[in-house]
Amino acid sequence: MKSVRENAKELMKGYCKVCPVCNGKACVGEVPGMGGLGTAASFKNNVKALEDLKLNMRTIHEFSEPDTSVNIMGLKLDIPVLAAPIGGVEFNMGGRISEQDYISSKLKGCAAKGIIGCTGDGVPDFIHESGNSAIKECNGHGIPFIKPWEEDELHIKLKKAEETGCKIIGMDIDAAGLITLKKMGRPVTPKCIRKLRGIIESVNADFILKGIMTPDEARMAIDAGVKGIVVSNHGGRVLDSCPGTAEVLLDISRAVAGQCSVLVDGGVRTGLDVLKMLALGADAVMIGRPFSIATIGGLQEGVEKYIDQLKGELTQAMVLTGTEKASFVDIRILFR
Repeated sequence: MKSVRENAKELMKGYCKVCPVCNGKACVGEVPGMGGLGTAASFKNNVKALEDLKLNMRTIHEFSEPDTSVNIMGLKLDIPVLAAPIGGVEFNMGGRISEQDYISSKLKGCAAKGIIGCTGDGVPDFIHESGNSAIKECNGHGIPFIKPWEEDELHIKLKKAEETGCKIIGMDIDAAGLITLKKMGRPVTPKCIRKLRGIIESVNADFILKGIMTPDEARMAIDAGVKGIVVSNHGGRVLDSCPGTAEVLLDISRAVAGQCSVLVDGGVRTGLDVLKMLALGADAVMIGRPFSIATIGGLQEGVEKYIDQLKGELTQAMVLTGTEKASFVDIRILFR
């Protein structure tokens, strides 16, 4: 990964510093770009919340070959990780490779390693068009995320997403306040339960809602008909001063109580971070910026190397915490 990261640092110069620790401190307020909004407190809180969690080491057991796989929403994943929906290479990542090469490489790398990648949405249209094309190239193995646009644009994009052959469609409702889109004259808006229910019923696919940060909204999402939620503050890019996702995950996962799949993103960088999120009740995690860096720096090979790194770290952490299966992680592995 060292050469991949060095190449990414060169290609993303001026947009991402590819810091040794991706914690939001060197890119404060850099939106567009890869930074966090305002003071970047939400971005930094995501990372700090995971850093503050410590693991109990347990080595008197017999789990030397742990099972890292999980089944979620009809998908079997070799490790409980999805590549989060991040697009906009031109204005977020430097534009030194094309949007199509970026998203195709990410999705193909994920598929080759037994996980799945998500595609993003935004302005200009080639962001979602490239994502849809990449999902078709992967025979429907990808999850398109559509932003909470107003009526016509939303339904047109949902229809195009269905045509990719995907089994799951997502909405990153946490994009409802994106300043960049408003400035482009393409407003995104919050959705009430009634509107969400109508949107979900109109789609011929399972639906996942990203941007849940409170237990009551998790229950509202279930009432609207989702099959999965993503606990997320949009990587700290939409609202300053949010708590880290690891701070709110446990209460949300308990409120859901198995009624839908629970995913989480925000500050996840390593296999240890993945295990911590699973211990707090997540069924799987989404990882954003590190996947973008791996993709820019090494295309499909970079993605595969990063997934290999994650699996190695996760496996080691499971062995050293006495965790037999990623599908059941005891909260007692966390030092509390």
